[in-house]
Amino acid sequence: MAFAWKASGLTYNRYLAVAARVVRRSLKEQPRLQAERRGEMELRFAKWESGKQGENKSLAEVNAADMAEHAGKE
Repeated sequence: MAFAWKASGLTYNRYLAVAARVVRRSLKEQPRLQAERRGEMELRFAKWESGKQGENKSLAEVNAADMAEHAGKE
């Protein structure tokens, strides 16, 4: 039997991001604010093709765009 996140078309990283967001939102005000600050990402990545680096992209922005795209499919 496949995992529910896998059957729904999510990657494991996206599943973890969604689960973390749900947990952070369920906290009381002060711990929630602290957890949200810790959850901010400053990671960037670039796709390499033929030995050349592509455009640098923010991981947080790409994840948010993908999550919005997948939310529309429900």
